[in-house]
Amino acid sequence: MAKRGENMVKKHQVMQVLPAGAWGTKSSFRSLVALLFAFLVVAAIYLRQSNEQVFQHANGRTHDAISSGGCNLFSGKWVFDNKSYPLYKERQCTFMSDQLACEKFGRKDLNYQFWRWQPHQCDLPRFNATALLERLRNKRLVFVGDSLNRNQWISMICLVDSAIRPAFKSMHNNGSINVFKAKEYNATIEFYWSPLLVESNSDDPVNHRVPDRIVRVEAIEKHARHWTDADILIFNTYLWWRRRQMKVLWGSFESPEDGIYKTVKLPRVYEMALQTWARWLEVHVNRNKTLLFFMSMSPTHEMADKWGGISGENCYGETEPVMKEGYVGDGVSPRMMHAVESVLGELKTRGLNVQMINITQLSDSRKEGHPSIYRKHWETITQQQLSNPKTFSDCIHWCLPGVPDLWNQILYAYILQLNPITE
Repeated sequence: MAKRGENMVKKHQVMQVLPAGAWGTKSSFRSLVALLFAFLVVAAIYLRQSNEQVFQHANGRTHDAISSGGCNLFSGKWVFDNKSYPLYKERQCTFMSDQLACEKFGRKDLNYQFWRWQPHQCDLPRFNATALLERLRNKRLVFVGDSLNRNQWISMICLVDSAIRPAFKSMHNNGSINVFKAKEYNATIEFYWSPLLVESNSDDPVNHRVPDRIVRVEAIEKHARHWTDADILIFNTYLWWRRRQMKVLWGSFESPEDGIYKTVKLPRVYEMALQTWARWLEVHVNRNKTLLFFMSMSPTHEMADKWGGISGENCYGETEPVMKEGYVGDGVSPRMMHAVESVLGELKTRGLNVQMINITQLSDSRKEGHPSIYRKHWETITQQQLSNPKTFSDCIHWCLPGVPDLWNQILYAYILQLNPITE
């Protein structure tokens, strides 16, 4: 007891040696650290919730047109179903792309083909190729955008392929426009290459990889004249905007030396391009004829640590989806998604409805659905790359059959409702 009292005295004496101001400073420093830590925690939670709210809000908007039964097709989960899926066989699709034919190029785990999307409150209508083709009779359905929209276009062709006899279907490519024709129905399902929607120096359908990307944010007519009279238009643009800033040209590519150039940051330059696209729609689209859709951002899976994988890895070697419901990765930009919603909202107030189909969150779970190394590569793969496959893995596009088939099932549900057959 005496020893304990002696220690307390010594401790008291040490405390008295330190100046009073020193203890105040130390206490203030501790408080500051605690406040800073609390701020960082709150900020992290806020950003996470903000991202989730973007996707939840978009899910609500995309549900506007599907009103029967009050079902939100975008809220659900992936269910393994190897009895009714896939909806077609890779090898049986006449016009399958080698960029997306993962089984052909050596992928052995084929479970990515057997996942079915199950909305929480209803069943997604099963795709019926004949029913869609009847609604497309004497019409043009055109996908406009980048390689992910081309991915979806190939998926759509594969979905209807088996319903059309070989002699009654054809494929024609002419520069940026690719046309699949179902002759019996006098219907076309087309893809037009326009990765930024507006004009850019990446508009060549083959030679579009340039070191310095330039965009004409106020010019769209060169592209738009090819799809002005379409009956159904499905747009997308995101992948080619994934950079901090972009060079904008006011002038023409034919006389670039006479133009004015300015570097504009994202998302402002993205908004400028979308506004040009929106103005064109408002003036040129026949509101009594044309159905308009905008596909939200397709997520990438390039950083495995975001879903609990090993830091530095990506989609290579992944064989299962993320099973956590409501999972939100970071393969897309919430700010750019806000920009799309804002432009579509403005169009709606002016009487033009562009239905956004929010594929983002439901696709985010499918980290195993990408081609990875199992595709045709247009560039020669080096020995160094071969020794480390993740370095040349495609974690952007999607194997077929696979995730884009769901995108088209949802699109199909909208077309059924918005474009009923009239006698």
